[in-house]
Amino acid sequence: MQDHHHTVRIGGRKSKLAVVQSHEIKDLIETAFPHYNCTVRALKTFGDQVHTKPLYSFGGKALWTKELEDLLYEKDKEKRIDLIVHSLKDMPTSLPDGFEIGCITKRVDPSDCLIMAKGSHYKGLDDLPDGSVVGTSSIRRSAQLRRRFPKLVFESVRGNIETRLSKLDDPVTPFSCIILATAGLVRLNLEHRITQRLNSSIMYHAVGQGALGIEIRSKDPWVSELLEKISDKHSTICCLAERSLMRTLEGGCSVPIGVESSYEDTTRTLRLKGVVISVDGTEAVEDEFSMVIDDTRQDSIICGQQLAQNMIKKGAKSILDQINLDKVVQ
Repeated sequence: MQDHHHTVRIGGRKSKLAVVQSHEIKDLIETAFPHYNCTVRALKTFGDQVHTKPLYSFGGKALWTKELEDLLYEKDKEKRIDLIVHSLKDMPTSLPDGFEIGCITKRVDPSDCLIMAKGSHYKGLDDLPDGSVVGTSSIRRSAQLRRRFPKLVFESVRGNIETRLSKLDDPVTPFSCIILATAGLVRLNLEHRITQRLNSSIMYHAVGQGALGIEIRSKDPWVSELLEKISDKHSTICCLAERSLMRTLEGGCSVPIGVESSYEDTTRTLRLKGVVISVDGTEAVEDEFSMVIDDTRQDSIICGQQLAQNMIKKGAKSILDQINLDKVVQ
């Protein structure tokens, strides 16, 4: 039996993408600490088992995390894990007591992308005829697109990436195209399916999109020290600011908050942009805030709070308050 401190037990979800992400972290740790050996455990969580309803209608982000969090504090040492690999955008902006984000690793392209059905000759949303059906289960995505493309129709499409692509490619599909996170396709080597990457002139991306967040037991010095080596400064600054913006705006699982952020090393300047949008796309508050970052954690959080306050003054809160998620017709 190996000494516990030479084995790092990684937990994650069971989808193909989640397993790829867990192995990404395994590789980073084993490269930084060649004498360590990582094991990967993949679990099916409640959120993975419900494909009939939109996520915002039953319990939000906790669906992805609860079963895995239980294993961090599992009494049986053989079953216990040391860290959980999450898509950061699936993590609640406030974690339960006893848990914290141990690190954020280097982010993959955070944009959303457009994927046309196989054989389609259309190159962008502008080309699609009125009434074309766009598949997306995200209110953030459909709200932003309704604002710019009011003649298109938006319908929910659930399932993992492969499932969504096969629904799109089905000869009798109702969908002309679907919208997915660019990072997932990149990680699964499906980049060739991307028709167009969408920047903030068309669509602000989700908070934390493209980044992995590592959840650990609070005050676990051994694991914290380990993760310091694989943490990415730029991604951490940008993602902490995005999460702070969302937390301050009290955005739940699928509330339409979109962001874009960048950090400039030489000037140490973080630039954070955000949009809050009504479900039908008719009302929006868009704003940006820049700040010099001295303390990675504190200043990033302050930047997000500051932008949120500015957006609330411009009416963001009233848009969010009007969104009664039970009445949302996707």
